[in-house]
Amino acid sequence: MALLAALLLSSALGALLSFALLAAAVSSDYWYILEVANAGGSGGEQQLSSHSGLWRTCEGQNSCMPLVDPFASDSLDSSPSIQHLLSLHRAVMVVLPLSLILIVCGWVCGLLSSLSQSVPLLLLTGCYFLLGGALTLAGVSVYISYSHLAFVETARLYGAQHMQDVHISFGWSLALAWGSCALEVLSGVLLLAAARLLSLSQRPGVPHSVVI
Repeated sequence: MALLAALLLSSALGALLSFALLAAAVSSDYWYILEVANAGGSGGEQQLSSHSGLWRTCEGQNSCMPLVDPFASDSLDSSPSIQHLLSLHRAVMVVLPLSLILIVCGWVCGLLSSLSQSVPLLLLTGCYFLLGGALTLAGVSVYISYSHLAFVETARLYGAQHMQDVHISFGWSLALAWGSCALEVLSGVLLLAAARLLSLSQRPGVPHSVVI
């Protein structure tokens, strides 16, 4: 059936695009953007403004430095609030790269189930992609929570008056991660629809031939 072939092809392309978007998001530095207004001079705003990724933060135009390693042993001596932030950071640094690996495994499973025309494998792979999308969603949600708590902790340490001219926002890296999550879920739904269609075609009295 041409419809089945279209569903399988669309799910495969969706999974590939989901991987590409998440890989670009994880490797880029525009998850969190901090802009400072009234920095005293025409170039002061750019020098104090920064943008951050999962692995490093960039201040001004070119200077980038790694973020504090949340797995470092010396971080164990931090205060409870800092410990909580580090635990959230650790979760993000584990969950999102893990999601990349799961997308690759899901794509391979989807390819095998498509070639074998196996309804159970298609159902399993579809559910697998849905769970993978939920994992990506969890990672993105934890990052948003981590960013909010980090700003609150910074305001508490330096005083709210010092943060009045600071504007924070999320960048295009986070948007790519959201897009990857949506495409991963879409791939899972398409595979479940393909499994349903294939199951109906294999019932007695229905032609069994499938065109891929």
